Amino acid sequence: MCQRNRVISQTGRTVSEDGYHKGGLTNPRSVPLAFAIASATLFGIGTPFAKILIEDLEPVVLAGLLYLGAFLGLSAFQLIRLVFRKGANPAEPLERKDVPWLAGATISGGVIAPICLMTGLTLTTGFAASLLLNLEGLATAIIAYFFFRENIGLRLGIAVVCMTAAGVLLGWDPSTGALTLSGPLLLLAAGVAWGVDNNLTRHISSKDSVQISQIKGLVAGSVSLSIAFVLGSGIPADENLIFALILGSVSYGLSLVLFIQALQGMGAARTGAFFSLGPFVGAAVSLVLLKESLLWTMLPATLLMVVGVMAVVYERHSHAHTHEEVAHSHLHSHDDFSHHNHLHESPQTGQHVHEHTHCAFSHEHVHWPDIHHRHDHGDEE
Repeated sequence: MCQRNRVISQTGRTVSEDGYHKGGLTNPRSVPLAFAIASATLFGIGTPFAKILIEDLEPVVLAGLLYLGAFLGLSAFQLIRLVFRKGANPAEPLERKDVPWLAGATISGGVIAPICLMTGLTLTTGFAASLLLNLEGLATAIIAYFFFRENIGLRLGIAVVCMTAAGVLLGWDPSTGALTLSGPLLLLAAGVAWGVDNNLTRHISSKDSVQISQIKGLVAGSVSLSIAFVLGSGIPADENLIFALILGSVSYGLSLVLFIQALQGMGAARTGAFFSLGPFVGAAVSLVLLKESLLWTMLPATLLMVVGVMAVVYERHSHAHTHEEVAHSHLHSHDDFSHHNHLHESPQTGQHVHEHTHCAFSHEHVHWPDIHHRHDHGDEE
């Protein structure tokens, strides 16, 4: 029989019989937040560096090399982890049932999105391309709301209006009065493809993030390079090849691992929203690294992007909800508002993985649609 020795306080936290607040020692959202921000930063700085490489490499070739670099970097990390880590891998490996989710995420986020981004980079500035990557967070939230039943409030409408206006400003050259939308539209397509990727990956976010990213990198990189070969694009054997692989290992490989870890703790919509911080880092780096001209449209476009991102990030979602009894296995700790208060024969500290059972219970607290909070909201706004 599933039993829990706890009472629910009025604040919604679970208190054990001796009055200890489970989850009161640390904020369970701080770790996935840190993962999301670090992932966004690494991804953001990749855009201005890719802008430099795109001068000597075809877009499809560069897209393939970046993801192949992600695979090589992650393979090196996996080897180091196996050599120095004692015991088994703390994360759950992929299973056959995960293949459809991984395949869809790899095609959309590993092949389509980077090819659209690299092609868009040839038609716009590094600053504009970086800011327009914020559309990924918006696309992730919209897709999560309409197709995966994640709760989003009215702030989504504000984000849509602000980011659309910012996209138009970034496509407008005030010196000539010309409005060029081909670059922004390609970056929008990249954002939508990555939004699909994020929502599909959410379903396997409790599995080994390094293994997921390795498969994505190898398959996506190979497919893109095969497409480049069919199109007659050559792969130069010079320093650009090395730089592209290194950039991919950091901005795509390590970033992917951190992003998947954040997905497990926050859900697709919120992770995508915090991931939108990265493009601002990329935009700032573009101004310095690429020495791009400052136009007056950049300021209002940046402010509109900030408002759009904040509209999604500062959503507060809290209500009474019920957890059904379920048994599963994933990486977890015991400081997360009593969602994991099962006992161990020996004390456990930090994150660990094993099969465990969640008893059915109800409580109320501020939460995100992580792997334990994917419940329906009905007509709730």
